Amino acid sequence: MIRLQSKLNKESYSLISSWLFYLKIDVKISKSRLSKLGDFKVDPIGSMSITINHNLNPYIFLITLTHEIAHAFTWIEYKRTVFPHGKEWKAKYRDLMSNFLSVDFFPSDILHHLLIHMCNPKATIVNDLALIRVLKKYDKNKALFVEDIKEGGVFSVRNGRKFIKKNQLRKRYLCQDLVSKKNYIFHPLFEVDSCVHSSY
Repeated sequence: MIRLQSKLNKESYSLISSWLFYLKIDVKISKSRLSKLGDFKVDPIGSMSITINHNLNPYIFLITLTHEIAHAFTWIEYKRTVFPHGKEWKAKYRDLMSNFLSVDFFPSDILHHLLIHMCNPKATIVNDLALIRVLKKYDKNKALFVEDIKEGGVFSVRNGRKFIKKNQLRKRYLCQDLVSKKNYIFHPLFEVDSCVHSSY
C-alpha cells in the first residue's frame, strides 16, 4: 500500500498531517481514475473520506490533496448550505495553499502559474490549461496527449477504442469514434495510448 508520507516532502507532510488529525479524516491512495484526480465524500452517517490517485506526480498530488482537504474544512463549517466550489471553498483553499506557495514546495515555473490560478481557483486544475501543462512536465512517465496528435491522426485510448482527431473547438478537440462514427469532445491533455499520424 502506498503511504501518504511517501508522496509528500517532510514539511508538507507535517502540516497536512495536522489538518487530517484535526478533521479526523483518512486519505486513501486509490487507483488511477480518468474522470478525476481526487475526491471528497461524506457518507450517510457523516464520516468524511478523501481519495487521491496514486499516479500523480508530487506537485499535482500536493495541490489535489489540499483541494480536497479544503472541501473537508468547508463541509465542517457550512455543510450543504454552500456550493461545492463556491466562494467559501475558494477562500479556504487559498488559505491552505498559501502555506505552500514558495520555491520550497514548487519549482519556479509551476509556482508562477499556480499563483495566478489561486487568484480564482477552478473546480479542478485540469481546467487550467496553462497550469496543468507545466505540472505535467514533471510526470515521471511522459504521456502522449490528444493535443499532440495531428489533425486527421488516429489515436487509441485505454479501453482500445480508436478515434480520429478532427478540429479544435475553442480549448477542446472534436474527435470521431472510428467504429460508431459518433463525435466526442476531448480535453487537450487527455492521455492516449498510441497514435497513427494519418489522414482519412
